[in-house]
Amino acid sequence: MTDDIIKEAAAQMKKRVTDTQNAFNTLRTGRATPALLDKIQVNCYGAATPVNQLANITVPEARLLVIKPWDKSLIPEIEKAIMKSDLGINPASDGELVRLAIPQLTEERRVELVKAVKKKTEEGRVAVRNVRREANDDLKAAQKEKMISEDELKSDQDEVQKLTDKYVKEIDQLFIAKEKDIMQI
Repeated sequence: MTDDIIKEAAAQMKKRVTDTQNAFNTLRTGRATPALLDKIQVNCYGAATPVNQLANITVPEARLLVIKPWDKSLIPEIEKAIMKSDLGINPASDGELVRLAIPQLTEERRVELVKAVKKKTEEGRVAVRNVRREANDDLKAAQKEKMISEDELKSDQDEVQKLTDKYVKEIDQLFIAKEKDIMQI
């Protein structure tokens, strides 16, 4: 019973770490990566569709993304979606491809990005701690129903805390790596 609670908590915490990593990937760091376009939705025949499902996205150079849509009639819609996004990049089209030149980040923009990463890091930590709280509540409920003893409750709560510490440390390491990536010139 308690093993299931702890396993579920570990799985949920791992998912929160993955969510934080994915949030970091969508932030522009001065280098081109297809993950920058993950959240961009294009109006495709009346339905909002992610751009990566409408086109092939390649990185021919460190600061250039090339989007080659499978249906060339979608190029204006792709350009419009990129312009509306918070990327701050102007697309260039030649009728066949959409090119996104990633500009060099200014020092001011780097500081803003680090602040955004710190915010996402804290959100990830809070999400992991919320999983800990839920697991501890489930363990306390099991102890109230006399399914586990007080000693088992204490040891299981210690196990949940160890998991929390492990996953919060993983999020912190992701932050350090992302901060280094952003501040690198």
